[in-house]
Amino acid sequence: MSALISLNNVSKNYGVGYQATEVLHKIKLDIHEGEFVAIVGYSGSGKTTLISLIAGLIAPSSGKVLYKDKLVCEPEPGRALVFQNYSLLPWMTVWENISLAVNQVFSKWSKSKRHEHIRYYLDMVNLGNATHKRPSELSGGMRQRVALARALAMEPSVLLMDEPLGALDALTRGNLQDEIADIWSKNKKTVILITNDVDESILLADRVIPLSRGPKASLGPSIPVKLPRPRNRKTLNKHSDFKQLRKHIVNYLIGEGGSQSKSSKRKTFKLPNILPENLNDPARYVFGKRQPKRSPNVNIEPLEVEL
Repeated sequence: MSALISLNNVSKNYGVGYQATEVLHKIKLDIHEGEFVAIVGYSGSGKTTLISLIAGLIAPSSGKVLYKDKLVCEPEPGRALVFQNYSLLPWMTVWENISLAVNQVFSKWSKSKRHEHIRYYLDMVNLGNATHKRPSELSGGMRQRVALARALAMEPSVLLMDEPLGALDALTRGNLQDEIADIWSKNKKTVILITNDVDESILLADRVIPLSRGPKASLGPSIPVKLPRPRNRKTLNKHSDFKQLRKHIVNYLIGEGGSQSKSSKRKTFKLPNILPENLNDPARYVFGKRQPKRSPNVNIEPLEVEL
């Protein structure tokens, strides 16, 4: 069976001539229909560039991006993208933000059918009571729910998520992870998740692919996640397979995939011998000038840091 999405030796450069930087180097990736794939890597490694290539927002410098065996040249509703920063129109209500996408994609539908369609996805993300609110009246988690509902309402073949939960607090992030997992289990859409959270990738995905440090970032081995669904984060941390998966991914990221860090420089600093002061002690001033306290009996170890 042919892949729904294929990246064949895809590279992406930014800049011109000798100043050009190769961000991604010969990326090879096949995504099959119904898969939930997570790509995990460091910030700045090129994850957003990769998802933008798949979405058709930018073109590769070399190689090909294929969707249903056709060359990806521009964005289309079949590949809906959920951004990290929500990308909602601030002057529109929740309903209007979603209807904007639905009216564009399903312009031939009747008004009542579009209305029913929007209501269905608002209820799916538990925003049925917030239809008339504007983004400024919503929490970060609610805004991301709107963005997710808007993408799902387009009924794409592939849902692309570019660190959609990265700006949220831990509690809201956990709740939305559960909602995404529940939504995926119901409709089994093909999902590509970009994240820098290893635990999140294991919790949600069928397989996890680490992305090495940039520049010239490349994909590491595809690591299948065979943990049974639904997955419970409370019990997952105690699961031996989960610990092995996490160790495998982290070792790649900080080892082979993060090999540039091995060549980083280290520098040693000599710390000053200065003791904490009592601000209420008048004796800390000598002739009106502040004098630091020092101890002749303290042996201060030098501090070595990685640059």
